[in-house]
Amino acid sequence: MRKKIALIGGGNIGGVLAEQAAYRELGDVVIFDVVEGLPQGKALDMAEGAPLVGADSKISGANSYAGIAGADVVIITAGLARKPGMSRDDLLKTNLSIMKQVAEGVRDNAPDAFVIVVSNPLDAMVYTFKEVSGFPKNRVVGMAGILDSARLRSFVAWELDVSVKDVTALVLGGHGDTMVPLVRYCTVAGVPIEQLISAERIDELVERTKGAGGEVVGLLKTGSAFVSPALSAIEMAEAFLRDKKRVFACACLCEGEYGIEGLYVGVPCVMGAGGVERILEVELNADERKLFDASVDHVKELVAQIEI
Repeated sequence: MRKKIALIGGGNIGGVLAEQAAYRELGDVVIFDVVEGLPQGKALDMAEGAPLVGADSKISGANSYAGIAGADVVIITAGLARKPGMSRDDLLKTNLSIMKQVAEGVRDNAPDAFVIVVSNPLDAMVYTFKEVSGFPKNRVVGMAGILDSARLRSFVAWELDVSVKDVTALVLGGHGDTMVPLVRYCTVAGVPIEQLISAERIDELVERTKGAGGEVVGLLKTGSAFVSPALSAIEMAEAFLRDKKRVFACACLCEGEYGIEGLYVGVPCVMGAGGVERILEVELNADERKLFDASVDHVKELVAQIEI
Protein backbone atom coordinates (compact mmCIF):
# COMPACT_ATOMS: atom_id res chain seq x y z
CA MET A 1 0.00 0.00 0.00
CA ARG A 2 1.30 3.42 -0.95
CA LYS A 3 1.86 6.08 1.68
CA LYS A 4 -0.57 9.01 1.86
CA ILE A 5 0.62 12.61 1.57
CA ALA A 6 -1.76 15.42 2.50
CA LEU A 7 -1.12 18.98 1.36
CA ILE A 8 -2.90 21.70 3.33
CA GLY A 9 -3.28 24.60 0.92
CA GLY A 10 -3.84 24.32 -2.81
CA GLY A 11 -2.08 27.50 -3.89
CA ASN A 12 1.16 27.84 -5.83
CA ILE A 13 3.34 25.93 -3.36
CA GLY A 14 0.67 23.27 -2.85
CA GLY A 15 0.42 22.73 -6.58
CA VAL A 16 4.15 22.17 -7.02
CA LEU A 17 4.18 19.90 -3.96
CA ALA A 18 1.38 17.78 -5.39
CA GLU A 19 3.06 17.45 -8.75
CA GLN A 20 6.43 16.53 -7.28
CA ALA A 21 5.07 14.10 -4.68
CA ALA A 22 2.86 12.29 -7.19
CA TYR A 23 5.24 12.26 -10.11
CA ARG A 24 8.13 11.08 -7.91
CA GLU A 25 5.71 8.41 -6.62
CA LEU A 26 6.34 9.23 -2.98
CA GLY A 27 2.75 8.21 -2.27
CA ASP A 28 -0.87 8.98 -3.04
CA VAL A 29 -1.61 12.70 -2.75
CA VAL A 30 -4.62 14.63 -1.47
CA ILE A 31 -4.77 18.41 -1.81
CA PHE A 32 -6.92 20.16 0.81
CA ASP A 33 -8.17 23.71 0.34
CA VAL A 34 -11.17 25.68 1.58
CA VAL A 35 -11.92 27.00 -1.93
CA GLU A 36 -14.44 24.66 -3.48
CA GLY A 37 -13.29 23.13 -6.75
CA LEU A 38 -9.71 24.44 -6.55
CA PRO A 39 -8.01 21.33 -5.13
CA GLN A 40 -10.21 19.02 -7.18
CA GLY A 41 -9.36 20.87 -10.39
CA LYS A 42 -5.63 20.89 -9.75
CA ALA A 43 -5.69 17.24 -8.76
CA LEU A 44 -7.61 16.23 -11.88
CA ASP A 45 -5.22 18.13 -14.14
CA MET A 46 -2.18 16.44 -12.58
CA ALA A 47 -3.81 13.02 -12.54
CA GLU A 48 -4.51 13.28 -16.26
CA GLY A 49 -0.85 14.08 -16.87
CA ALA A 50 0.44 11.19 -14.75
CA PRO A 51 0.53 8.65 -17.63
CA LEU A 52 2.94 10.93 -19.49
CA VAL A 53 5.52 10.59 -16.71
CA GLY A 54 4.63 7.01 -15.85
CA ALA A 55 3.41 7.80 -12.33
CA ASP A 56 0.79 5.57 -10.71
CA SER A 57 0.26 7.68 -7.58
CA LYS A 58 -3.34 8.74 -7.08
CA ILE A 59 -4.09 12.47 -6.80
CA SER A 60 -7.31 13.87 -5.33
CA GLY A 61 -8.70 17.09 -3.93
CA ALA A 62 -10.79 17.78 -0.83
CA ASN A 63 -12.57 20.65 0.92
CA SER A 64 -13.02 18.74 4.17
CA TYR A 65 -10.32 17.67 6.60
CA ALA A 66 -11.91 14.22 6.48
CA GLY A 67 -10.11 13.86 3.14
CA ILE A 68 -6.71 13.80 4.82
CA ALA A 69 -7.65 10.97 7.19
CA GLY A 70 -4.77 8.61 7.89
CA ALA A 71 -2.12 10.69 6.11
CA ASP A 72 1.47 9.63 6.76
CA VAL A 73 2.86 13.05 5.85
CA VAL A 74 1.17 16.44 6.05
CA ILE A 75 2.75 19.51 4.45
CA ILE A 76 1.18 22.84 5.42
CA THR A 77 1.34 25.84 3.11
CA ALA A 78 -1.99 27.43 4.05
CA GLY A 79 -1.99 31.17 4.68
CA LEU A 80 -1.41 34.46 2.94
CA ALA A 81 1.67 34.97 0.82
CA ARG A 82 3.90 38.02 1.02
CA LYS A 83 3.42 41.06 -1.17
CA PRO A 84 6.06 43.65 -2.10
CA GLY A 85 7.15 45.65 0.92
CA MET A 86 6.02 42.99 3.40
CA SER A 87 8.26 40.95 5.64
CA ARG A 88 7.41 37.41 6.68
CA ASP A 89 6.63 38.77 10.14
CA ASP A 90 3.84 40.96 8.74
CA LEU A 91 1.82 37.81 8.10
CA LEU A 92 1.75 36.73 11.74
CA LYS A 93 -1.72 37.83 12.83
CA THR A 94 -3.64 36.55 9.81
CA ASN A 95 -1.77 33.29 9.38
CA LEU A 96 -1.87 32.56 13.11
CA SER A 97 -5.64 32.10 13.07
CA ILE A 98 -5.38 29.92 9.97
CA MET A 99 -2.67 27.75 11.52
CA LYS A 100 -4.74 27.13 14.64
CA GLN A 101 -7.59 25.78 12.51
CA VAL A 102 -5.19 23.67 10.46
CA ALA A 103 -3.56 22.20 13.56
CA GLU A 104 -6.95 21.12 14.89
CA GLY A 105 -7.92 19.61 11.54
CA VAL A 106 -4.69 17.64 11.25
CA ARG A 107 -4.77 16.55 14.89
CA ASP A 108 -8.30 15.19 14.55
CA ASN A 109 -7.88 13.46 11.18
CA ALA A 110 -4.21 12.50 10.80
CA PRO A 111 -2.94 12.05 14.37
CA ASP A 112 0.05 9.92 13.40
CA ALA A 113 1.36 12.11 10.58
CA PHE A 114 4.80 13.63 10.18
CA VAL A 115 4.13 17.34 9.71
CA ILE A 116 6.17 19.84 7.69
CA VAL A 117 5.19 23.50 8.07
CA VAL A 118 6.00 25.92 5.24
CA SER A 119 3.63 28.81 6.11
CA ASN A 120 5.15 32.13 7.18
CA PRO A 121 6.33 33.50 9.53
CA LEU A 122 7.79 30.01 9.63
CA ASP A 123 9.28 29.76 13.10
CA ALA A 124 6.11 31.12 14.73
CA MET A 125 3.79 28.98 12.61
CA VAL A 126 5.53 25.69 13.35
CA TYR A 127 5.56 26.59 17.06
CA THR A 128 1.83 27.27 16.88
CA PHE A 129 1.11 23.96 15.16
CA LYS A 130 3.08 22.06 17.79
CA GLU A 131 1.32 23.79 20.68
CA VAL A 132 -2.20 23.36 19.29
CA SER A 133 -1.80 19.82 17.97
CA GLY A 134 0.16 18.39 20.88
CA PHE A 135 2.17 16.28 18.45
CA PRO A 136 5.61 15.04 19.62
CA LYS A 137 8.52 17.26 18.63
CA ASN A 138 10.08 14.69 16.29
CA ARG A 139 6.93 14.77 14.10
CA VAL A 140 6.62 18.56 13.71
CA VAL A 141 9.27 20.46 11.77
CA GLY A 142 9.53 23.67 9.77
CA MET A 143 10.95 24.05 6.28
CA ALA A 144 13.50 26.84 6.72
CA GLY A 145 17.25 26.50 6.47
CA ILE A 146 17.08 23.89 3.72
CA LEU A 147 15.63 26.55 1.40
CA ASP A 148 17.95 29.30 2.62
CA SER A 149 20.93 26.96 2.20
CA ALA A 150 19.79 26.05 -1.32
CA ARG A 151 19.66 29.72 -2.25
CA LEU A 152 23.18 30.32 -1.00
CA ARG A 153 24.34 27.21 -2.86
CA SER A 154 22.81 28.60 -6.05
CA PHE A 155 24.49 31.99 -5.68
CA VAL A 156 27.91 30.43 -4.98
CA ALA A 157 27.59 28.01 -7.93
CA TRP A 158 26.65 30.86 -10.27
CA GLU A 159 29.52 32.98 -8.98
CA LEU A 160 32.13 30.25 -9.58
CA ASP A 161 30.46 28.66 -12.62
CA VAL A 162 30.44 25.23 -11.01
CA SER A 163 27.78 22.57 -10.51
CA VAL A 164 25.28 23.21 -7.74
CA LYS A 165 25.81 19.56 -6.80
CA ASP A 166 29.31 20.36 -5.59
CA VAL A 167 28.33 23.27 -3.35
CA THR A 168 27.31 22.71 0.26
CA ALA A 169 26.01 25.39 2.61
CA LEU A 170 24.50 25.75 6.04
CA VAL A 171 22.12 28.52 7.09
CA LEU A 172 20.85 28.57 10.68
CA GLY A 173 18.57 30.71 12.83
CA GLY A 174 15.14 32.11 12.08
CA HIS A 175 13.67 31.98 8.59
CA GLY A 176 13.79 35.69 7.92
CA ASP A 177 16.09 38.66 7.63
CA THR A 178 18.03 37.58 10.74
CA MET A 179 19.02 34.18 9.30
CA VAL A 180 22.68 33.23 9.73
CA PRO A 181 24.51 31.84 6.67
CA LEU A 182 27.62 30.15 8.06
CA VAL A 183 30.32 31.02 5.56
CA ARG A 184 32.92 28.79 7.25
CA TYR A 185 30.74 25.76 6.52
CA CYS A 186 30.13 26.62 2.86
CA THR A 187 32.34 24.59 0.53
CA VAL A 188 32.82 23.62 -3.10
CA ALA A 189 33.78 19.94 -3.32
CA GLY A 190 35.16 20.31 0.20
CA VAL A 191 37.09 23.52 -0.50
CA PRO A 192 35.99 26.46 1.71
CA ILE A 193 34.56 29.26 -0.41
CA GLU A 194 36.79 31.70 1.48
CA GLN A 195 39.65 30.28 -0.62
CA LEU A 196 37.76 30.82 -3.87
CA ILE A 197 35.77 34.05 -3.48
CA SER A 198 36.84 37.41 -2.05
CA ALA A 199 35.57 38.39 1.38
CA GLU A 200 33.75 41.40 -0.10
CA ARG A 201 31.95 39.28 -2.67
CA ILE A 202 31.04 36.64 -0.07
CA ASP A 203 29.41 39.36 2.02
CA GLU A 204 27.32 40.34 -1.01
CA LEU A 205 26.22 36.74 -1.56
CA VAL A 206 25.30 36.41 2.11
CA GLU A 207 23.18 39.55 1.97
CA ARG A 208 21.48 38.34 -1.20
CA THR A 209 20.68 35.06 0.55
CA LYS A 210 19.08 36.89 3.46
CA GLY A 211 16.90 38.89 1.10
CA ALA A 212 16.34 36.17 -1.49
CA GLY A 213 12.67 35.64 -0.68
CA GLY A 214 12.00 39.36 -0.84
CA GLU A 215 13.84 39.56 -4.15
CA VAL A 216 11.41 37.06 -5.66
CA VAL A 217 8.42 38.87 -4.15
CA GLY A 218 9.63 42.15 -5.61
CA LEU A 219 9.89 40.66 -9.08
CA LEU A 220 6.61 38.75 -9.02
CA LYS A 221 4.68 41.62 -7.40
CA THR A 222 1.61 39.43 -6.91
CA GLY A 223 3.01 36.56 -4.88
CA SER A 224 6.04 34.94 -3.30
CA ALA A 225 8.45 32.11 -4.10
CA PHE A 226 6.75 28.76 -4.59
CA VAL A 227 8.93 26.33 -6.55
CA SER A 228 12.01 26.41 -4.30
CA PRO A 229 10.01 26.17 -1.04
CA ALA A 230 8.04 23.23 -2.45
CA LEU A 231 11.17 21.39 -3.55
CA SER A 232 12.68 21.95 -0.11
CA ALA A 233 9.65 20.42 1.61
CA ILE A 234 9.64 17.50 -0.82
CA GLU A 235 13.25 16.71 0.11
CA MET A 236 12.16 16.55 3.74
CA ALA A 237 9.14 14.36 3.00
CA GLU A 238 11.23 11.96 0.96
CA ALA A 239 13.84 11.71 3.74
CA PHE A 240 11.07 10.67 6.13
CA LEU A 241 9.21 8.31 3.81
CA ARG A 242 12.34 6.55 2.58
CA ASP A 243 14.31 6.72 5.85
CA LYS A 244 17.14 8.60 4.13
CA LYS A 245 18.87 9.92 7.29
CA ARG A 246 19.46 13.19 5.46
CA VAL A 247 21.10 16.12 7.25
CA PHE A 248 19.08 19.30 6.75
CA ALA A 249 18.90 22.70 8.36
CA CYS A 250 15.28 22.84 9.57
CA ALA A 251 13.19 24.62 12.17
CA CYS A 252 13.33 22.09 15.01
CA LEU A 253 12.14 22.34 18.60
CA CYS A 254 15.24 22.93 20.70
CA GLU A 255 15.20 21.74 24.29
CA GLY A 256 18.68 22.62 25.48
CA GLU A 257 20.52 22.39 22.16
CA TYR A 258 22.46 25.57 21.39
CA GLY A 259 21.32 26.83 24.79
CA ILE A 260 17.75 27.26 23.49
CA GLU A 261 14.69 26.13 25.45
CA GLY A 262 11.25 25.58 23.95
CA LEU A 263 11.68 27.41 20.64
CA TYR A 264 11.63 26.33 17.02
CA VAL A 265 14.81 27.61 15.38
CA GLY A 266 16.72 26.60 12.26
CA VAL A 267 19.41 24.06 13.20
CA PRO A 268 20.98 21.04 11.48
CA CYS A 269 19.12 17.78 12.08
CA VAL A 270 19.07 14.18 10.92
CA MET A 271 15.79 13.31 9.20
CA GLY A 272 14.62 9.76 8.66
CA ALA A 273 11.75 7.41 9.43
CA GLY A 274 11.69 8.72 13.00
CA GLY A 275 11.12 12.25 11.75
CA VAL A 276 13.59 14.64 13.34
CA GLU A 277 15.79 11.93 14.79
CA ARG A 278 18.39 14.19 16.37
CA ILE A 279 19.77 17.71 16.27
CA LEU A 280 23.43 18.23 15.38
CA GLU A 281 25.26 20.90 17.34
CA VAL A 282 27.96 22.54 15.24
CA GLU A 283 30.69 24.74 16.63
CA LEU A 284 30.03 28.47 16.32
CA ASN A 285 32.73 31.08 16.71
CA ALA A 286 32.12 34.30 18.64
CA ASP A 287 30.84 36.28 15.64
CA GLU A 288 28.57 33.47 14.45
CA ARG A 289 27.22 32.98 17.96
CA LYS A 290 26.38 36.66 18.26
CA LEU A 291 24.42 36.59 15.01
CA PHE A 292 22.72 33.32 15.92
CA ASP A 293 21.67 34.62 19.34
CA ALA A 294 20.23 37.76 17.73
CA SER A 295 18.22 35.60 15.35
CA VAL A 296 16.94 33.49 18.24
CA ASP A 297 15.93 36.66 20.11
CA HIS A 298 13.88 37.73 17.09
CA VAL A 299 12.08 34.38 17.07
CA LYS A 300 11.36 34.83 20.77
CA GLU A 301 9.78 38.22 20.05
CA LEU A 302 7.52 36.66 17.42
CA VAL A 303 6.48 33.76 19.63
CA ALA A 304 5.75 36.16 22.50
CA GLN A 305 2.95 37.63 20.37
CA ILE A 306 1.20 34.28 19.99
CA GLU A 307 -1.87 33.49 22.06
CA ILE A 308 -2.88 29.85 21.79
